[in-house]
Amino acid sequence: MAKVIIGIHGLGNKPSKETLQNWWKESMIEGLTKTNQEFKFPKFELIYWADILHEKPLNEKITNINHPLYLKEIYVSGNKSITGMHHPVRKKVLDWFSAAADKIFLNDDMTVNYSFISNSIIHNYFKDLEAYYENEKVTQNGLEYHARDYIRKRVTETLLKYKKDDIFIVAHSMGTIIAYDILTFILPDFKINTFATIGSPLGIPFVRSRIALEQKIKLNNTKLKTPPGVHKNWYNFSDLEDDVAINYSLKNDFDENNAGIRATDFIVNTDYEIDGERNPHKSFGYLRTPEFSSVLRDFILQKERGFMQRVRDFFGIQKKS
Repeated sequence: MAKVIIGIHGLGNKPSKETLQNWWKESMIEGLTKTNQEFKFPKFELIYWADILHEKPLNEKITNINHPLYLKEIYVSGNKSITGMHHPVRKKVLDWFSAAADKIFLNDDMTVNYSFISNSIIHNYFKDLEAYYENEKVTQNGLEYHARDYIRKRVTETLLKYKKDDIFIVAHSMGTIIAYDILTFILPDFKINTFATIGSPLGIPFVRSRIALEQKIKLNNTKLKTPPGVHKNWYNFSDLEDDVAINYSLKNDFDENNAGIRATDFIVNTDYEIDGERNPHKSFGYLRTPEFSSVLRDFILQKERGFMQRVRDFFGIQKKS
């Protein structure tokens, strides 16, 4: 049983799969080198879905900033440490906002109030998410597909290639929604060692309401839980300045699954900056934070599960202490 890291990128157009995959890997290795331990980096595959919604990828070689495929936020290494930025005032504001937003926008049955507000926000700022939720038609090689179905099909097919392996999934931004949906609705029995969400919008009320709606239709309940196949860890990483992860804590929004796994939240300080501008939401910054590097290192160094542990994982049986 080999160890495999699988990435799922977030919304918006991206550079080519090969380029983005290399940059994700470089970011993770950059963070791991600071742990002062030597080990072989496992196989890594990035599940790339930007081409389903965008005709051509962004190009890092284009220098004209007005070109529609110009890519400003290329991979650059972190050249300074910004640890210790705890933002106590901002944290209190976000805690208040999260509680208030739930009371205003969510009913007890997880239906959403004032849907016109969330629909307007999605339409104006998150086109990819709108295409996903509305299952809009897209054209690929002259053939018509539905966006959500096509994205889920690609992600599902890639995951199934590794069904016999020990898997660490790291999903960013909208990729966390896609990963959660697939692990809950499409592949509920698919075993995942560790699920890592970075810069995730899963805590936002209208996102949770959409998940609950699909659960009500498919599973006849609206209870939000850790995906059933996650058998060891769910780690959620949020920078308090990341507006996409404004509901930065997921541990109280999603109950534990049958294996007793609930989200463990980490507040981190991402360090991505280019041309003097910091982007706290950028995947590269998250992938090299000390907190993420620590859990990734632990996964890499974990011993292979023995036969009895694999049996317990399969049946969801907890080992007695």
